[in-house]
This record gives sequence, structure tokens and C-alpha cells, in this order.
Amino acid sequence: MYGERPTPYIFHTQISKCDARPRSVVLAITLMSSQKMENSVWTSEKVVLSPYKDIEVPKLTVDQYTFRNLDKWASKTAVVCGLTNRSYTYEQVYKNSRIFAVNLRKKFNIKDGDTIAVLLPNIPEYPIITFGILAAGGVVTTMNPIYTAYEIERQILLSDTSLIITNEDLVPKVKEALTLAKKEFPIISLNITQSPTEGTISYKELVEDNHANLSVLNEVNRSYNDIALLPFSSGTTGLPKGVQLTNRNIVSNCEQQNTEIRQYEYSTESHQDSTLVILPMFHSYGLSSCMLHKLSVGLRLVTLPKFQPDTLLNALLVHRPQLLYLAPPMILFLGSYPQVTAKHLENVTCVTSGAAPLPSADIQRLYEKAERDIPFCQGYGMTEASPAVSATRKGEKTSENVGYALPNISLRIVDADMKNLGPGEVGELLVKGPNVMKGYLKNPQANSEVFVDEDWLRTGDLAKIDETGLITISDRLKELIKVKGYQVAPAELENVLKEHPAVLDAAVIGIPDPVTGERPIGFVVFKPGVKATDTEIIEFASKRVAPYKKIQQITFLNEIPKNATGKILRKSLKEKFCK
Repeated sequence: MYGERPTPYIFHTQISKCDARPRSVVLAITLMSSQKMENSVWTSEKVVLSPYKDIEVPKLTVDQYTFRNLDKWASKTAVVCGLTNRSYTYEQVYKNSRIFAVNLRKKFNIKDGDTIAVLLPNIPEYPIITFGILAAGGVVTTMNPIYTAYEIERQILLSDTSLIITNEDLVPKVKEALTLAKKEFPIISLNITQSPTEGTISYKELVEDNHANLSVLNEVNRSYNDIALLPFSSGTTGLPKGVQLTNRNIVSNCEQQNTEIRQYEYSTESHQDSTLVILPMFHSYGLSSCMLHKLSVGLRLVTLPKFQPDTLLNALLVHRPQLLYLAPPMILFLGSYPQVTAKHLENVTCVTSGAAPLPSADIQRLYEKAERDIPFCQGYGMTEASPAVSATRKGEKTSENVGYALPNISLRIVDADMKNLGPGEVGELLVKGPNVMKGYLKNPQANSEVFVDEDWLRTGDLAKIDETGLITISDRLKELIKVKGYQVAPAELENVLKEHPAVLDAAVIGIPDPVTGERPIGFVVFKPGVKATDTEIIEFASKRVAPYKKIQQITFLNEIPKNATGKILRKSLKEKFCK
């Protein structure tokens, strides 16, 4: 299905050497001495193809795929705690995960397809637990450690969880959630340095079992088309839903990142790149892009359980990671926090931003702190796509776009009637590819709304794609502000506000207006030691936008509310300030 490519248009594009991009052999390329390239990623049906050569997806489960090259880096460190320096080699991760898997099957009667919840911060045991569940034939559903008992209860019921693994300090909250859910099932307590809480099972005993019979795992019968991960996402609208990601989805997305957009150096006997994993592993960005993919290519993970300025800066100095995968608030922090120096960033070879729009001013501040232009990449994705959809190539300086579709991915830009639009036109972005989820768990209504024309995923994001396939995200479709019938993108106005020399961070939402239908209002956080009046900021922004986009009201805040991956919580702002 994904190998089918309709007849392409032909465009003539002037490019420079640094813009030359590999093209699939089906795209009719002619490279001339004048550096002109005759090519197309647009088909006659206005479908956009990836400019990169298609990949073949290995028919392996996630755990099989990750450890397929174990012999190449068995003795290298796989994961280390950025706080305690507790670490595991690749061989230890593999061995411990399989012992854990045996005990899940034998002591808890886990069967193929059973769902097991992981309620943990970023710790070195996270990969062991994840691969152990998968090796046992289970499905991993991840939970946010800051969830309330009610939120845990909801996910337990929706996912049909039959076992949960959590930290010692979270056990009381899990027990409360089980009471609310009227469920009784085992709680495995991650007791690294202490005895387990009463009524829980010791994780240490399950992984340090030297008598585990590994032949038990021969009973497991899981294929690459089976569900592996069940993260929860709100999708384009509504309450969180279980996103069914198959082994094929995850393996595809890992392979898609090993192509021309590769950001890491290959692991060898004498070299191993490391990456800081501060993005939460319960979220698909941290789980798939940072943990699963990087372990599949032999990198070293440095985990931090949560964002704290001092621990982050210490980890940068001590562990000297080459790769930083961050959300915009973290890049904002690195560029503005007084204690950050070039020393903290001297070993970094690539910074990747995703999860939310990033103003160019924030990138420039990061360059100033580093005292050099660190190779910078932006990506676009969503949980439902495992998660990566597109990325810029390492070293391409950009803040306006999110690169090109990854291999094997096709895109459409559509209007409200689902009719395909052409180059440069703004509409909703649709995605198709082997990394796109199987669907939402037990939610046929949501599936009917998110999938169109059988297998095209609606992203809920407004975007435009130029003649070469370069993608620019405009905003969330549901967050657009309608002023006198005009569409106003909050992200555009936020970027304008952050250009003001006194503004550190900003958010924009739309509120009802009896004359215009809606009007944009802004929220601003000042840089330390700098102030400005609301009138000054409003005048600054008004000079830079069309009349219907003008902000007429500014509220000053200590911080902009955001979720764990950096997305602005506009709903929270509306609930608090717009009653």
C-alpha cells in the first residue's frame, strides 16, 4: 500500500549545493551543472511524496529490532542516571529484561496481548521494564507520574490494564486508583535501594532471579503487526484516547530516522554518541524517538527524572551529551538562564526541537549562549504517527519549517471539504505511512473522525507545503482565532510578541467579541530584570501584523502554562482568565 506512488507533477526549482536533497528513483531527477534540479514530490492528484528513498521495514517486534545488533555494543553503556550515575550496559538491559519477562509470564500469568502499565519518571530501569513487557508478549501503556488517582483510574479502565509497575513514592496513589476502579491486580514496586512497600512485589527480586527459565519465552507469539505500545493522546480533540502503535509502526519510525536525516554518529568500538533524555518517557517523543530509537542504534542514554535547572546543567557538564532532544521551553531555558555557559554546550553536536512551534529568537539566544551555531533541527510529529512525520536535516538553519516528510510517508493538504490543495496553500495536514497508528483503542467514533479515505490520518494541524515538499506548520486547526471571518494563528502572534526585547515567553488565545466574533489576547512573561508596559508591547506587535490580527489586551504572568512536551495549555488560560 505504501509503495504505491501516483504520477508526479514536474517542477523546476533553483537550488544551492547545501539544498541538494536525495530523491527517490521514481521522482525523475535531472541534476545540471548550473545546480538546477528538475524533480517533483507532488503528484498529479496533489499528494506530496517524501523526497527520500523508501526504506524496507524489518518484520521484527520492537524488542527483537532493538537487540538485533547486541553483539556490536554489548559491553557499552546503554543507559545511565544523570543524578546517581546508576547505569546498565546493553548486555545487562537485554539480560534483565528477559528475566523480567520470564517472571511476568510465570508469576503473574501474563499472556500475549495483556496490557501492563508503566507509571515511572525517566530512570535507567525504564528500558529494562519496557523491553521486559514486550518480550513477555505484553502491551506497554505509559502513564504520567504526576497523574492524579482519578486519571490513573481512567487509563486503567480504558486500557484494560492487568498489572502496574511504579515507583515506591507513587504506590499510595496507585492503590487509591485501584480502589476507585474497583480493581485488584498486582503492583510491582521499583525498590532500588529499599524494601518494597507492603502489598507490592519487589522489582529487584524479579530481575535478579538467577534461576529464571528463559525457555518460557518460547511461548510468546507476537508479530510485527501486533500492538506493542498504548500511549494515550487527546488527538485532534476530546479526552485522551489509547493510541494503538504496532511493532511495525515503531520499527518503521526508527528506520525512517536512520536515513538522510540521521543526527547521530554510528557507534563503533572507539565512539559512542550519548543523548540526554529529559523529555518524559511516558510521552511518545521521549519513549520512541529518544529511548527506543537511540537504543536501537547503540547510543548511550543519560536520563533525568524531571526538569530542574541545577541537575540539568550538572548532567551537561558531567555526561557531555552530543544530542539534545528538547521541547521549546527547554531551549528557551538554555538560551535565557544566567548560569548556562558555552561550557555546558561545548560537546553538543545537534539540538532537535519538536512538540510545539519554536520562535527564531529562542534559537538565536541558544547560539549566543553556546558562542557558536550548534547544528539545529526541527521536527514534526504526533503520538498517532509513532511520532515522527518530518524533520529538517542536521545543520540546516531554519525556524520557519519542519523539514520534509520522512521516507515512505505521503502527505496531503486539504480544505474543509477534504479536497486536496496545491503548493503554498494552507489547509489541514493529512499523513499516510507505515508509522501511522492502527487506530484508537475501542473507539470507532474517534477512528471514523481521524481517518479519511481509509488510511489518511487527520493531524488537526494547519500547514502548507512548497513545491519542493518543505513543510511549514501554521497552527492547530482547533486553536485558530476567527476575527471577522479571517483566520488568525496564535503561534504567529506569539512569535511576534517574543521578538520584543523585554519578552521571554508568550501565549495568545482567542476570546468572544460581540463585533468581530473573536479577538486575540496575549499573555507575556518578562525576561529577568526587564519590564515594559502593556501599551508598549501592544504597539510593538501592532506594527508587525495586519489590522485584524492586532492584540488589544496583554496580561503579565510569571510563567506560561504548558504540558510536559511544551505545548501551551490554552484551555487553562481561557478557564482562568476568560470567565
